[in-house]
Amino acid sequence: LATLNSRRGFLQCYRSEAAFRQEVWLACLLLPTGLWLGQSAVERALLVGSVIILLIVELLNTGIEVVVDRIGVERHPLSGFAKDVGSAAVFFGLVLLFSTWALILWDRLFGTFRNGLEDVRAERKAAR
Repeated sequence: LATLNSRRGFLQCYRSEAAFRQEVWLACLLLPTGLWLGQSAVERALLVGSVIILLIVELLNTGIEVVVDRIGVERHPLSGFAKDVGSAAVFFGLVLLFSTWALILWDRLFGTFRNGLEDVRAERKAAR
């Protein structure tokens, strides 16, 4: 029963929230890429985990928005506060995703260069 409820919630969120649909399609691209790109289990967990965390946060944000809208359509400072906090959580989920991917990609692209510089420095130091 819990699995059916989870599936129903996922599908309802997918049908009703454009941002969630975009993040699901992004996850379809990034999850296999993260498994391929990560050179260790830790890197793969960070890359994949940051994507999954974003989806979790978006689902929770949508849940907050639905509950606030269910309570009433009139403007109330606490309703706006709840929605803003949910939006901020999604923002930080995106920051986590982008920073994790950027740091690991940076290491992939420039790590060899950096290691090469360290080798040159070590050779110079040994030659002295």
